[in-house]
Amino acid sequence: MISQFYKEMTGKESVIRKFFDYSRQRAAELGPDSVFNFSIGNPSVPVPQKFTDAMTELLATEDPVKLHGYSPTLGQPTTKQCIADSLNRRFGMNYEARHIFPTSGAAGALSHALRCVAGQNDTVLTFAPYFPEYVPYVTGTGAQLRVVPADTSSFQINFEKFEEMMTPSVAAVLINSPNNPSGIVYTTETIKRLAEILRTKEKEFGHEIFLITDEPYRELVFSNVDSPFVSSYYDNSICCYSFSKSLSLPGERIGYMAVNPKAKDADYLVNMAGQISRFTGHNCPSSIMQLAIEKVIDDTCDLSIYERNAELLYNALTEIGYEIVKPNGTFYMFPKCPIPDANEFCWKGARELGLIIVPGDSFECPGYFRISYCVPTEMIEKAIPLFEKLYNFYK
Repeated sequence: MISQFYKEMTGKESVIRKFFDYSRQRAAELGPDSVFNFSIGNPSVPVPQKFTDAMTELLATEDPVKLHGYSPTLGQPTTKQCIADSLNRRFGMNYEARHIFPTSGAAGALSHALRCVAGQNDTVLTFAPYFPEYVPYVTGTGAQLRVVPADTSSFQINFEKFEEMMTPSVAAVLINSPNNPSGIVYTTETIKRLAEILRTKEKEFGHEIFLITDEPYRELVFSNVDSPFVSSYYDNSICCYSFSKSLSLPGERIGYMAVNPKAKDADYLVNMAGQISRFTGHNCPSSIMQLAIEKVIDDTCDLSIYERNAELLYNALTEIGYEIVKPNGTFYMFPKCPIPDANEFCWKGARELGLIIVPGDSFECPGYFRISYCVPTEMIEKAIPLFEKLYNFYK
């Protein structure tokens, strides 16, 4: 008999992927010029030449057995040390190689981190709007995900609701900054207040509360934006990172989990992640990708295009009449719909015009929609009249 649990999940596939698949289907039927696909966060900027050169050099000069052989269970020692050194150099931390666990992107890091600190009958809190895949990540631990309602005036943390939802069952708090889908970066003031509340609740409840930070957009922060390194403000923290966005490598699935050296049981958590891999079948990212990352650890691709796209789109849409909290990072924007029903707005009105945008309901923020603007600037320029036509139709 097949698993009923996963059978039922087949009817709950990602809304983002639904829109993405529809856009591909429509493009195949009517031609690519008929579709303006703003559905998925697939980087549009090429990888740095330095990364391509590093891969070429590794393939030409490295021992093939090392290059293509099994990685150690807890990751390549040199890669782990390289990541630790970079974090220490950039953020004034004290990571050692033993605190780093290479993973298959941020998804792998989050899945391991959550299993390390949450389990049956525990609660994990996150903040709307949030990445919908947090649901299976948390459900897979046996814990329950509860979502703190959004502060739609700023998309910073809704602290009043957060404190109401802080109960003794909370084992972990999961945050995403810079945020998908809002494009907002949590300020230093926000992070300090969050950390203080967590420390107070740890004392009150008599147990640790881990702060898990989902940071694949860490490098995608716009000019002069306050963007704190969260783990430097709270000891019981686990940072989950991916090189997918900063280096335009989403298909390579390479990232890491970094355990704060000051965290409770910090010496155990990476070893625990290695044991968790035995249950999930993770068994480390590829050896060649770990070695390649060492060569470009502090580099990024040209991310400036995303800030230019954001400025162009924000100015045009607000002039049309859309209400938007201005993004200050990532490559997402989260406007308010001119009607309450975002599904009607996106599934019907926008699709009929060839605009592929994602309703905010799946991000726990009804009445909003996400635009992923990691696309060529020319596509945005061509789409602006359609956004205006869409707005006027419903307004």
